[in-house]
Amino acid sequence: MFKKNFLNYLYIIFLGALSAYSLPPYNYFIINFITFSLFFIFIFNKKKRTPNNKFFFQYGWCFGFGYFLFSLYWIAISLTFDHSFRFLIPVAIILLPAFLAIFYALITYLFSVLYSKNVVSSFLIFSILFGTIEFVRSSILTGFPWNLISYSFSDNIYFIQILSIIGTYSFNLICISLFTAPALFILRRSRIETIVFFFFILLSVGLLIFGNIRDNNFNSLESVKNSYTIKAISSNISLDRFYSNQDELKIINELIDLSAPTKLKPTIFLWPEGIIPDSYLREMSIYKNLFTNSFGEDDFIIMGLNSMEIKNDKKLFFNSMAIFNNKLDLIENYNKVNLVPFGEFTPLESILSLIGFKTVTNSYQSFSSGDIRAPLNIKNSKIDLSLLPLICYEIIYSGKLSKDNNFDYIINISEDGWFGNSIGPMQHFSHSIFRSIESGKYIIRSTNNGITAIINPIGIIEQEVVFGSIGYVELSESKLVKSTLFMLYGNKIFLILILIYIFLIFSFNRIKYE
Repeated sequence: MFKKNFLNYLYIIFLGALSAYSLPPYNYFIINFITFSLFFIFIFNKKKRTPNNKFFFQYGWCFGFGYFLFSLYWIAISLTFDHSFRFLIPVAIILLPAFLAIFYALITYLFSVLYSKNVVSSFLIFSILFGTIEFVRSSILTGFPWNLISYSFSDNIYFIQILSIIGTYSFNLICISLFTAPALFILRRSRIETIVFFFFILLSVGLLIFGNIRDNNFNSLESVKNSYTIKAISSNISLDRFYSNQDELKIINELIDLSAPTKLKPTIFLWPEGIIPDSYLREMSIYKNLFTNSFGEDDFIIMGLNSMEIKNDKKLFFNSMAIFNNKLDLIENYNKVNLVPFGEFTPLESILSLIGFKTVTNSYQSFSSGDIRAPLNIKNSKIDLSLLPLICYEIIYSGKLSKDNNFDYIINISEDGWFGNSIGPMQHFSHSIFRSIESGKYIIRSTNNGITAIINPIGIIEQEVVFGSIGYVELSESKLVKSTLFMLYGNKIFLILILIYIFLIFSFNRIKYE
């Protein structure tokens, strides 16, 4: 009995691990039709044979552990830059997948409780549980919506245009059903299963047709030349700047050289996250002469750097994005709202700091979270722009961008050096494609040690500085796209889809097999 259970666990871990290769940068989405169908068949047949729910929690945990172990191993790379963290590397490689796998364990346990002998009903129950628990994983505590199974379609631009209407979580639910649909055909006991199976095939065709129409509509729009240029810089400045006394002036000069300012046309320069290692936001004025001599009077520089405020006699530190003019006068600034646990803040810091825990990205104390994310405005005689700021990790959240949707572009700055030369930067970048389609906005992305790009409102990468390279991308013309349905209603659409699935479950449960 023990040997049989052990082989079952290995089999399910293997299925989860195999599914990890459906994600960026591999995008072998075809794998999921095999792994999800085999996983569903396994738990359906197990439950059919025995009413005992004892092992179902373990089955889901094993699938999740294999999936997250092989898709998130690279997170441990962030612990290699500080010697004091290196002892945590084995813990990070195992502990994070083990924790995230608990969500998948809940899926299969609840499936065993809600199981229906009706194959289609069980199929819908499995889908709704998977989609809902993935939404919960993405929302509770600080949320971690990384590597939803829907991201396996990130390079299938036509197929994912439906994001503009239903958003990522609704699309994720549909993807789970689609990947599991072959199991219906294998387990079929009547024409009903075959009909549902072919429905999802037709739905896939419909999504492709919709995507093609949306792409044609976008291409038919006229491009408007802007009176300004937005230039996003891609740099490869070492992360050593956080741990050693590097010459900050040398770094700034390197960024100015990469920016290649001409003073001929008003330009907004976008520099990466945390690129200035030592000076806080209010201290940048010491470089005033350098910036005045380098940039034109109608130029603006947007950069990522730390800021500090004193509230109630306590110093608060923020990961910030700031807009300066060429005289280094502060125009606008934004403090990051969604912080990375253990990367930028330590949960229960007063307790965990006593046993040596600290944040990865700074050594003094946790960053504080900003109050609100709102568009930043740039306005003078030649420029009138509203830009929604997203710093690094914030690009991964769906439906949580801003209460104010009246902005022109999304700007995203990031430091991807923490991921090393791994699949991490590619996974991170894929979220930008999803956000652009959901919002119907251009995304201008500037990274250090990552992928810098301009992504248009239908998710096509118009310009790119590939991973490991330096340079810049420029946006000087754009197309005006109406607000998407998802931008207007957000994840309320996900709730509607859940209700539709519940209605279908009750409907199919009324069907009796002979």
